[in-house]
Amino acid sequence: MEGHRSVGVAVDFSPCSKKALKWAVDNLVRNGDYLILLTVQSSVHYEEGEMQLWEATGSPLIPLDELADPHTEKKYGVKPDAETIDILKTLVAQKEIVVVMKVLWGDAREKLCEAIENIPLSCLVIGNRGLGKIKRAIMGSVSNYVVNNGTCPVTVVKAHDNE
Repeated sequence: MEGHRSVGVAVDFSPCSKKALKWAVDNLVRNGDYLILLTVQSSVHYEEGEMQLWEATGSPLIPLDELADPHTEKKYGVKPDAETIDILKTLVAQKEIVVVMKVLWGDAREKLCEAIENIPLSCLVIGNRGLGKIKRAIMGSVSNYVVNNGTCPVTVVKAHDNE
């Protein structure tokens, strides 16, 4: 990946993460970049025998053409929606980039910060669900944690324009 940027986008296929992906596509990704979708699963759903292999490091990088494959869904426990796949296919048709996804298991805050270091990422785009002050205090904000603890530039795309 020398000479090219590795642009990470945290996705959970919610409207908020799609907005973050669209923002990255429109404002950040350029020819020659690697677009790395990072999705964090809170529970472990991978096939027996592979659990120990991927628990610490996450899945191998999954190419775009394998994301909609039912085998990939079963193996990694993720199913990208059609809208996300369309956004990515359009992007690949318009720009000379490589799109891959990495599935991580565990606490999203910690795993995203680890991914920044381990991949390594040039920058990360993450959505913000817009939790209220009370929910944010109780649950913690993933985006806030990653902004304060990540070692690369992090852009937070808010869920609602009026925030």
